Amino acid sequence: MSNSKILLEVKNLVTEFKTDDGIVKAVNDISFTLNRGETIGIVGESGSGKSVTSLSVMRLIPDPPGRIASGEINFYEKDGRVVDLTKISEEEMRKYRGNEISMIFQEPMTSLNPVFTCGDQVVEAIVLHQKVTKQQAQEITLKMFEKVKLPNPQRILDAYPHQLSGGQKQRVMIAMAMSCNPSILIADEPTTALDVTVQATILDLMAQLKGEIDSSIIFITHDLGVIAEIADRVLVMYKGKIVEQGSVLEIFGNPQHPYTKSLLACRPPLGKRLSKLPTVVDFMEEKEDGTVIEKHTSVADAINAVVISDEVTLARREKVMAAKTILQLKNVKTWFPMNKNFMGTTTEYVKAVDDVTFDVHEGETLGLVGESGCGKTTLGRTILRLVPAHGGEIIFDGKSLLTLGQKDMIEMRKHMQIIFQDPYSSLNPRITIGNAIMEPMTVHGVYANEKERKAKVLDLLNKVNMKPEHFNRYPHEFSGGQRQRICIARALALNPKFIICDESVSALDVSVQAQVLNLLIQLREEFKFTYIFISHDLSVVKFMSDRMVVMNKGKIEEMGISDDIYNNPQREYTQKLIAAIPKGELSDIQRRIGVRAGMN
Repeated sequence: MSNSKILLEVKNLVTEFKTDDGIVKAVNDISFTLNRGETIGIVGESGSGKSVTSLSVMRLIPDPPGRIASGEINFYEKDGRVVDLTKISEEEMRKYRGNEISMIFQEPMTSLNPVFTCGDQVVEAIVLHQKVTKQQAQEITLKMFEKVKLPNPQRILDAYPHQLSGGQKQRVMIAMAMSCNPSILIADEPTTALDVTVQATILDLMAQLKGEIDSSIIFITHDLGVIAEIADRVLVMYKGKIVEQGSVLEIFGNPQHPYTKSLLACRPPLGKRLSKLPTVVDFMEEKEDGTVIEKHTSVADAINAVVISDEVTLARREKVMAAKTILQLKNVKTWFPMNKNFMGTTTEYVKAVDDVTFDVHEGETLGLVGESGCGKTTLGRTILRLVPAHGGEIIFDGKSLLTLGQKDMIEMRKHMQIIFQDPYSSLNPRITIGNAIMEPMTVHGVYANEKERKAKVLDLLNKVNMKPEHFNRYPHEFSGGQRQRICIARALALNPKFIICDESVSALDVSVQAQVLNLLIQLREEFKFTYIFISHDLSVVKFMSDRMVVMNKGKIEEMGISDDIYNNPQREYTQKLIAAIPKGELSDIQRRIGVRAGMN
């Protein structure tokens, strides 16, 4: 830390929202300080109050229904003056917002205006806060695009947001947030949906830029592994309160609160095989009066209680590999036309999937891992014939899918299901979740009548840990994790043999992610499902999978037993993916602290 002087002081902050059920205190009497040159991490599940805390500092709470009810947010000027941001007018606040305090939001596509070029949007922010001409602002923007290591900055300057990848859009947002050299940068879940390799680059970039412009960072995330990569101090939030705070080494080395322990334990560990992931309920039980009963006393105890021996792992592997082959892919290609000549003939293709061959055994979970754009999602959709194959052969349960007629393919789809990445866009907002789960049964004529179908839906809701009274509710009434459970129930409605999980946990909190992964494993054991599990997160794929396929640029980079690939990766690309995973181990944290000290 370059300076120990206080830059921001939050005292007894309460931010509340009016709801149909009364007043909800989203932030409930929290206090903390941010020092000059420091990075603090705020961690917790969705609904813990961490994002509302950041929006309160920015004075961006929508009023109504929300308001800052009480407390102080003191900003310490360079000249020693102290300004309480809760007391100044909106006009005065605009001088601080963007200039002294900048924010990077979780979803860059919703933060960038789709009808303006990326360059225009950054230039606008610079002209608004600095006394420069538009020409000078463009030069500053180009330099910022170079600093955030965007490829071909001049092209990005003239590009629209939809023409960039997720990682590139996030870099544009970082360039915009840092263009006015703010004293404080608030980063709200800036890496949640990014590949681990892109995430690692973004974290390094933020730490480097922080040192260059001598700013401080408030980094908000649900993942303690990510916090370890960037933060000096950590605040753990639960239900609107700070339940624990300390240095990153204290929080990881000796966590005190059971909630902190659960967040540390629910990330899939890389060096061990577990029967299930520990979750919050394994560490604490909360009574109606708010008192917390602690269960496991340490993270190590909770993990060791569910470790599987090498013998059990080997026995499962031998059983799976001896089972019959349910899916065969032979030289599968999925190409998309890119350029055509004046005659309309395609002259160039994007080879999204290029000559892929592998088998999947009955009851097996095969992991497909790789960065965005590697072809893994396209391959999953090609298997289900949701996108047309350019060539090759796909044989499922003895039948060649690519030669089946439309009627036969509809019948085959009863046995093959997919769980998509975004559960909200997978569900019709105007249909109750009970009817959404029942719909595939009605379409395929499964069960004799509506009464039997409803009974099956209630049974499925119970299987995915939902309640019967949820039947008549709508998707917007549920959390992200609950919506994903609903999508899992819908995928099970037709008793399929084979399910593709396409990034089905990537946008979930790590604690909710652990619950959904445990559910998928439990259902696999109960119903003998075969899964293809697609993810950019190699630690999640390793936890779920018997074997793993690593994809890069449409081709298979490496394939084999998951543990073998992690312990002894043969290809440089796989090594890079593994190296980018936040490990959260004390030796790694101490090394990162040393690196950060060298940057400041």
